Amino acid sequence: VMEKPVSVSLVPLGCPKNTVDAEVMLGDLEQQGISVLDDGSDADVIIVNTCGFIEDAKRESIEAILTAAELKESSGAKGVVVTGCLAQRYASQLAEELPEVDAVVGFENYKSLGEKVRKIALNGKKKSSSTVEVGKATVPFRPEWGRRRLAPNHTAYMRVAEGCDHACSFCAIPSFRGKFRSKQWDQVVEEARLLASKGAVELNLIAEDTNQYGIDFKDDNRRLGDLLYELADIEGIQWIRLLYCYPSYFTDELIDAIANIDKVVKYIDIPLQHISDPVLKRMNRPGAKHTKMLLNKLRHRIPEVEFRSTFITGFPGETQQDHEELVNFVKDFRFHRGGFFTYSEEDGTPAAVLDRQVPEEIKTARRDELTSIQQDIQAEFAEEKIGRVIDVLVDRIEDGHAVGRASFDAPEIDCIVHLLQEVPPGLVVKARVVESDLFDLLADTNPQVVEEGDVQREMTSRC
Repeated sequence: VMEKPVSVSLVPLGCPKNTVDAEVMLGDLEQQGISVLDDGSDADVIIVNTCGFIEDAKRESIEAILTAAELKESSGAKGVVVTGCLAQRYASQLAEELPEVDAVVGFENYKSLGEKVRKIALNGKKKSSSTVEVGKATVPFRPEWGRRRLAPNHTAYMRVAEGCDHACSFCAIPSFRGKFRSKQWDQVVEEARLLASKGAVELNLIAEDTNQYGIDFKDDNRRLGDLLYELADIEGIQWIRLLYCYPSYFTDELIDAIANIDKVVKYIDIPLQHISDPVLKRMNRPGAKHTKMLLNKLRHRIPEVEFRSTFITGFPGETQQDHEELVNFVKDFRFHRGGFFTYSEEDGTPAAVLDRQVPEEIKTARRDELTSIQQDIQAEFAEEKIGRVIDVLVDRIEDGHAVGRASFDAPEIDCIVHLLQEVPPGLVVKARVVESDLFDLLADTNPQVVEEGDVQREMTSRC
């Protein structure tokens, strides 16, 4: 008797690292003969790949689990499986408090997820209690090239390392993502080649600390700078982007690689969290002097570099003076892109038990003030781009025209460029910026208009 085919659908939540987990997970399931559907109401099993980073993300994950459970009741779906960071971090509580969930599966047990899905599909809606299979947080890398892409093929997140050895007092990530470990060199290069062969023109390198890549290699001196040269040699890859860089580990070799390799976009995502020394000390982060010297060094050595950063407001003990120092820093340094978040108290972290917790309304007011300043900066940046010729990677077609991103904008989190023309997704084209709309740009790919922009730029640079 032929076994009835089993199907799943997946609800992806959280950061790019979670996206990669989900893509690898779905690729594994497809290789095991399980079909992946877009619509949860048609699937046998709904997988919710959760995020457990901060309070808002946890809330969103719980809501998604409850929505999936409702869908299970009202459709042909036979089960709900919870994966991701929330599953790794709060497995027992989830199983206990959400009896609607059939299984909670942690990172170490992703390899046996197919078996679990088949079992749930076979049992129908008969269920005793939730099964919990979590395991340890520090797990070896599985091959990640057999992915079922959730994003368009032309842009890909590529994980180069996993876990974190830092002890930032506000962060719980090391407890559920494990110790820092680099992906093996050959694995990374092979994965990049495969992604390129399937149409990827942009590689966004991710990890908890991307620029620490290779630091744990025993008999291999190659580091991230060397990897960038290797990736740049891959045919088809046009943009390589660095996300999640820690404000240390920028060796001269890495800075030279970023500066000298044309395919490495001059964009560095470097979450700083704060700039006031008393706050940084309580956060257990690098000091302000070190950070400012590094940022100035990067600006000096990579003149066109654009920075994205993120900051926390209302960390325990943050005074009005600390906040004003951060405000002045953001105004003076002028980050190209920035995100601001109120401090979220995380279970089991040293910061959760610090004295002088800041009231919620003060955290929010401080965040809103910084966000407003950053929005003004970004609007000014957009205006400054008018008349310039930029490279644009087309992401999609919308209302008869192309929508894409300049090299100084990462997928999903940053701003966009509307093109006047319809250009196929996946192409990198030259376009002249003709207008700005708050932070986004309107640009023209007409060769004559682009050429006029180039001539104008050349004349300006000679003056």
